[in-house]
Amino acid sequence: MNYLNSLPKTSFANSQIRGGSTGTISDDKWAVILAGGDGSRLLPLTRKIAGDERPKQFCRIIGKGTLLDETRQRVAGTFLATKTMFVLTEKHKLFYDGMLAGVPRKNLIVQPRNVGTAPAILYSLLRLEKIDPAASVAFFPSDHYFSDNRAFMSEVEYAIDAARSLHAIVLLGIEPESPDEEYGWIEPNPTFSVDEALSISPVRRFWEKPTRAIAAELMKRGCLWNSFVMVGTVFSFLKMIRLAMPELYMKFVAIRSELCTPGEDDAVRNLYAGLPESNFSKDVLATRATDLAVVRVRSSKWSDLGSPFRVLSTLSKIGAAV
Repeated sequence: MNYLNSLPKTSFANSQIRGGSTGTISDDKWAVILAGGDGSRLLPLTRKIAGDERPKQFCRIIGKGTLLDETRQRVAGTFLATKTMFVLTEKHKLFYDGMLAGVPRKNLIVQPRNVGTAPAILYSLLRLEKIDPAASVAFFPSDHYFSDNRAFMSEVEYAIDAARSLHAIVLLGIEPESPDEEYGWIEPNPTFSVDEALSISPVRRFWEKPTRAIAAELMKRGCLWNSFVMVGTVFSFLKMIRLAMPELYMKFVAIRSELCTPGEDDAVRNLYAGLPESNFSKDVLATRATDLAVVRVRSSKWSDLGSPFRVLSTLSKIGAAV
């Protein structure tokens, strides 16, 4: 039987009552902002906004700053600036150099090329393992909109507390507004009853971009949109990747000794030259679903700004314009 599903209800209740976080910034946790994607689906819109080929995370789309700026500001009240990492891709250097001026080199995870989220996340974890192996870590995509940043980050703090208590990886699942077939969905385990006030439960499975009819059924069953914001210890994440993708894991472990040394750049470049593309949601989370827990987020509206339609829909909802 899976560890999470065998836990008594009180194990969740004793982890941390929602709202019990202090709200102070502690130095035992790290944020990793994922900003290495190419943003190809949004390029028709971002070309009009910026006049060049920059990916969406380096564009001002919603708010006063770029999406990367907005993400940095969102996490700043919970994570120290010195303990915030950025996963980037070398070919975007022209766009991120100025934005990240002053960020320590050790906090920049620069990939030679973008080969998907699984290598990006594994690279950042192995670098972090060298720097702070006992740390907790939270991953944040850089192309999201939240209606209430402060409320959402309170949910993240709660998830970090729960992840530590449960020795598990905890995902942030968004209460859906519609049966959206473009999102990934998280199905909580319906056979395990958890206190409604805590809104945390084990994960049963993932549904990646279901049909609208299936999405409508998932919504009725209390399933959640997958925000891809996730928290856990460095150890827990590395263990999950090792079990889900042992070949990729061993390729990175082979260069572990070079990380945080002058030989890192060459070792990483050689490694990435032969890496196939892989997706963390599909290749890791979906295959280890029952090892995960999910927090149900009700405190903030959310959108993944991955397509022109979703951007325009979000702008319409908040009464703004491009």
